[in-house]
Amino acid sequence: MTGKNVSNTLTDRRGMPAMSERANRIGQGGGHRLPPNAARMLFLREEELRLAQDLLFFGYRDFTDAADRVLESLGMGRAHHRVLHFVGRGAPGITVGDLLAILGITKQSLGRTLQPLVAQGYVRQATGRADRRQRLLSLTEKGAELERRLFDAQREWVQRAYREAGPEAVEGFRAVMRGLMGPAARAQFEALERAKGTVR
Repeated sequence: MTGKNVSNTLTDRRGMPAMSERANRIGQGGGHRLPPNAARMLFLREEELRLAQDLLFFGYRDFTDAADRVLESLGMGRAHHRVLHFVGRGAPGITVGDLLAILGITKQSLGRTLQPLVAQGYVRQATGRADRRQRLLSLTEKGAELERRLFDAQREWVQRAYREAGPEAVEGFRAVMRGLMGPAARAQFEALERAKGTVR
């Protein structure tokens, strides 16, 4: 490196230590160096975690917007969408008990949402074969068409985000979302994915 002392290569244009060197020299007044992975752990700071909350809020708001407009035109809301989604995603003839466990709501709340979907011909109820006390739920043709319409309204948002982020970021996103689930939710998710053959 002609005409320069080798130590100068560790400084930036402002005469400050380069980023990797600065990270290692934080706290050097006390003679301490950051652990090798400390710089990579900065995403755990409070401000970074608050940023995650912001990202989740704004992302979810816009992700749900197109489907919300479809639902509103039919006099429905997100509770109806969740029922349609999980009745359609689950194994054929999901039980009311399994749906309650996934949604984490009371029977009364589910009844208020499910009753109009059945009455308007979107969801079919049948009696369980092995246990006649069970109610098995499935989508009618009309219900499947609506669920598909709602999916299509959201699909383009996910596709665009996945394309922009790339495959490695998508895998990271999936890992983070799994990490946000508690043990019960993760078990329910994995059971659902196994039923669909999409476990990753």
